[in-house]
Amino acid sequence: MNEEATDLQTCLVVDDDEVYLHVLSKALLRRGLNVLSATSVEHAKEILEQSIPDLAVIDLKLEGQSGLHLIKPILSKNERCKILMLTGYASITTAVDAIKLGAINYLSKPADADQIMTALRSEASQVDAAASHNATMSVNRLEWEHIQRTLKEHDNNISAAARSLGMHRRTLQRKLQKRPKKQ
Repeated sequence: MNEEATDLQTCLVVDDDEVYLHVLSKALLRRGLNVLSATSVEHAKEILEQSIPDLAVIDLKLEGQSGLHLIKPILSKNERCKILMLTGYASITTAVDAIKLGAINYLSKPADADQIMTALRSEASQVDAAASHNATMSVNRLEWEHIQRTLKEHDNNISAAARSLGMHRRTLQRKLQKRPKKQ
């Protein structure tokens, strides 16, 4: 084995969108990473039994389980692994959860390979930047954040969260399908 091959960083990429997973994996390969791909939490855990990643890019919303469930198993294999969470539904609440569990950064989708590499190299969390804009959020954004906190408090049970928020379950489902406004 040549010396260059041992210097390659291994990156675990987990996303249930197979097209995005394929495109991102190829882009990270072109940037010199050894890429391991998984489409679910279970698949990623199988990979972790045989490989130890240096980096990880994990989608927050995976089929079945949240990508947050992978942070501890990854860090137990390599406590120095840099973990980046990706999501199409960014909220400060979930970003803070990811950072508390050990992720180093958090990006909203769609994120390209250059943004991901920059975030993986950065030690500063995007949560800090998001939290600083908290005071100037729009009413719609504040509502979104409140819904996310309430949903989390009820273990993502939409019916229980809807009752707590005093709204119909279908109304809550419609609100969750909309992307929040940035400000």
